Amino acid sequence: MRLDAFSICHRYDIITAVDSVSVSLESGEFIGILGPNGSGKTTLLRVLAGVLKPCAGAVLLDGEDIHKMPPKLVARKIAVVAQNGYIPFPFSVRDMVMMGREPHLGRFSRESRRDTDVVSQAMTATGITHLAKRSVLDLSYGERQRVIIARALAQEPGILLLDEPTSHLDPGYRMEIMDIFKSLSRRKNIGVMAVLHDVNLASQYSDRLILLNHGRKVADGLPEEVVTKENMESVYGVDTVIQTHPVVGCPHVMLVPGSRASGQVEG
Repeated sequence: MRLDAFSICHRYDIITAVDSVSVSLESGEFIGILGPNGSGKTTLLRVLAGVLKPCAGAVLLDGEDIHKMPPKLVARKIAVVAQNGYIPFPFSVRDMVMMGREPHLGRFSRESRRDTDVVSQAMTATGITHLAKRSVLDLSYGERQRVIIARALAQEPGILLLDEPTSHLDPGYRMEIMDIFKSLSRRKNIGVMAVLHDVNLASQYSDRLILLNHGRKVADGLPEEVVTKENMESVYGVDTVIQTHPVVGCPHVMLVPGSRASGQVEG
């Protein structure tokens, strides 16, 4: 499966959130989207998911315009894990994950043996089988995040779009969640695109990184090509020391205290 976006532009009134950005994502590829607050990361992801229609440009899913496809068909191919997913009712964990099967069900059809099997596999992959009968409202934030991921996996997507999936998680949970996504990308050949704030986490797990600033793409390439002292200084306004991770071999960023320019505002 392949997702392509060509010269995407999107505005909120007079504010340009995404300005002529082109990206591509293939099955089995893991791409990290980086950039300061307000750089257009989430807006770009929502356009790629078909939630927002761009002011200009096109998004193609396997060569077909995603904004001309029925939403249910798009949901069979693309799953989204939104930032801070809100769960208003005390659904059981199993029922919550079963909601991911909705794009595959007819209006009056009931869940089949296959639906049950897919849900069980999604819960096993995310390590939440033992929570099946618990209310999602009784879970920790990290456990809820796993449930939301399992629901997305139950859609059986070829493309997985993630908006800050590790926000508000401690370092251990962050690594566990990212390990799940990386494993899914490789084992199930799912294309993963993740908006991330943690540059080091993105560098460690991504095959490719895209760096945005003021709605424009300023870098696109391997982690060692994107995570450079020059890019960190020009985009984030901080002085850094870039070293090579001693185990993984990816770029690792260390901030120089007191180096942020006075009055620097994230774009």
